[in-house]
Amino acid sequence: MPLVTTKQMLLDAQKGHYAVGAFNVENMEMVKAVLQAAEEMRAPVILQTTPSTVRYGELENYVAIVSAETKKFSVPVCLHLDHGDSFALAVQAIHAGYTSIMIDGSGKNLKANIKLTQKVVEVAKVCGIPVEAELGQVGGKEDDLEADGDKYTDPDEAKEFAQRTGISSLAIAIGTAHGFYAKTPVLDKERISKIRNCVGIPLVLHGASGLSDEDVRECVARGMCKVNFATELRVAYTTAGKTLLSEEPDTFDPKKFGIAGMNAVKELVKNRISICGCAGKAGA
Repeated sequence: MPLVTTKQMLLDAQKGHYAVGAFNVENMEMVKAVLQAAEEMRAPVILQTTPSTVRYGELENYVAIVSAETKKFSVPVCLHLDHGDSFALAVQAIHAGYTSIMIDGSGKNLKANIKLTQKVVEVAKVCGIPVEAELGQVGGKEDDLEADGDKYTDPDEAKEFAQRTGISSLAIAIGTAHGFYAKTPVLDKERISKIRNCVGIPLVLHGASGLSDEDVRECVARGMCKVNFATELRVAYTTAGKTLLSEEPDTFDPKKFGIAGMNAVKELVKNRISICGCAGKAGA
């Protein structure tokens, strides 16, 4: 089926008390792996690329790959710009064919974040594209995105931010971090419930790689409607290639490395879909 937006996908998740898994993809093989997993699990799914990924592979190439692959499957699929770092990139992604946009102004003060987000929403709305934004700051490092520490999202500011910007979903900071965790994270899960009570739009959890299954499930139960997975997919893909090379050192066919990576990512994605509770929700 053709690409869809995250609008109805996340509203359905909010109503059904589950989350849609959002998976960062770096190449054709990872796209195939995520889509095969989603089809087998009968789950809606979001494919994501970061600014550094699209600088490497270009927006149009990812749109072409995802659009071609999506036609082979029957589950709802969205192509999302993750952590869009400028108004220009957001507009370029919309024009290229992305069906959901994130503009990340979380490193700015509240006033500047609102102004940037409003500007993106104004353009995206005309094109029927939903916008995700971030308030507060998720720590850690992912590609070119790096934060010195967590700046937890204030519930009252979240309410104001959502009302003034017109965004479709909001990523909030509760103590998660991008990349893997150096120590067990302490999450302010009660903050999710507080924000959920004063913000009507779907909430998004960033930095899920490395969280326990129990943590993810509780975050979803408290109101997270989209959960992002990135680092652990890269590790699974790369580890599979390393394992193949160690077991079969004479391997030189790139396709064999791709197949090994696909299989590893597919199994991981199936597990994460199950944890998010979206298995069987395609078309539900």
